[in-house]
Amino acid sequence: MDDPTKRTRGGNGRIVRTLTTAERDAEAARLRARGYTYQQIAEELGWSNKGDAHHAVKRVLTETVKEAGDEIRAIELARLDHLHTSAMDVLEREHFTVSNGRVVSLDGSGPLPDDGPVLAAIDRLLKIQERRARLLGLDAPTKQNISISPDRLAAIEAMAEELGEQ
Repeated sequence: MDDPTKRTRGGNGRIVRTLTTAERDAEAARLRARGYTYQQIAEELGWSNKGDAHHAVKRVLTETVKEAGDEIRAIELARLDHLHTSAMDVLEREHFTVSNGRVVSLDGSGPLPDDGPVLAAIDRLLKIQERRARLLGLDAPTKQNISISPDRLAAIEAMAEELGEQ
């Protein structure tokens, strides 16, 4: 039987997740939820250091958030599809101008068309499309230049080191 403390590497040298490593990661997350420190988790699961335990818990949390995010995204896309269909129905329907509860007609040539609902439906469709593009990440990202002072970088590194000790 394989040593559960050893990690399998793929052809590219990266660690390959197996059922055994996924189960150990899940156990690390359970222990962390019960209040174990990363050092205690590493000792319990036979890892050489607390960093391994920290990475295992982080992998579980990342996967959980990603899966939940995918489900929520699918629900939101279905809602947007429904809204889109409703707005298209309004867009394609014939609308007439109404005044004092009566359809307005000019010179007996039939009812006067009302473009207001059509234009409102177009605006709504554009908003739905914008929301869908944001949700799917279709818009080009805006470039930002972020710089951190050496003092702040040192403070961030100190906090990361402190968190790793827990």
